[in-house]
Amino acid sequence: MAHNDRNQDATLYIGNLDERVTDSLIWELMTQAGPVVNVHLPKDRVTQTTQGYGFCEFQSEDDAEYALKIMNSVKLYGKPMRINKASQDKKYLDIGANLFIGNLDPDVDEKLLYDTFGAFGKIVQPPKIGRDPDTNQSKGYAFINYDSFEASDSAIEAMNGQYLGQKPINVSYALKKDGKGERHGSAAERLLAAQAKKNLGDTSAGPAIPNKRFVDTSISSPQTSQTYSPAPPSGPPPHMQSRFQAPGYIPPPFHPNK
Repeated sequence: MAHNDRNQDATLYIGNLDERVTDSLIWELMTQAGPVVNVHLPKDRVTQTTQGYGFCEFQSEDDAEYALKIMNSVKLYGKPMRINKASQDKKYLDIGANLFIGNLDPDVDEKLLYDTFGAFGKIVQPPKIGRDPDTNQSKGYAFINYDSFEASDSAIEAMNGQYLGQKPINVSYALKKDGKGERHGSAAERLLAAQAKKNLGDTSAGPAIPNKRFVDTSISSPQTSQTYSPAPPSGPPPHMQSRFQAPGYIPPPFHPNK
């Protein structure tokens, strides 16, 4: 699937995955929430095992929202999945709760950043590590965007100066892109964010679960934290195989936005 053809609004980021989780297993699980278009779990270059995170694209944004609502915290191999939208509405991205992470250990990856900083609040898109375009090696810094200043303030207070990997990280508000040297997090920016949230309504609770949907009761909700016990992965379930070619079909990978 071409990069520009992907629907980022219908794509979920899935973190905290056990290395035994496969593309076909995520496909099998997520099709119980809605039709899946694509699944991609980045693999370690040496061991070819899952790196602990991935992306799942649905046919529609409603399907992705529904999957986010019911699948977040469902356990695979004893580990609760951490699910977020790969992209969010601009009202989230533009509020300015954006952090700069400096002095980053080169071994720290996007998964570790997401799992670490996700403890303080909702991250609105996968963390972005500055990387060399030729070698893909980390340049030692990253950016993280939250949906609230409460979350970003908490992250700075808790993580600035803490070790992540083998190095103490520097956590502060990121510089604004206008080139004037001002940082996010100003009083004016916070006031605008509060006003925008008031005007738009608080959407943090997420959409209501439509009653018309049916989900296999063997898959737990976040409230029950039961464990999903998958059958041996073999691509899309039988009722989906006619849509996606023959049994055993594994969807082609795609590469998420950097």
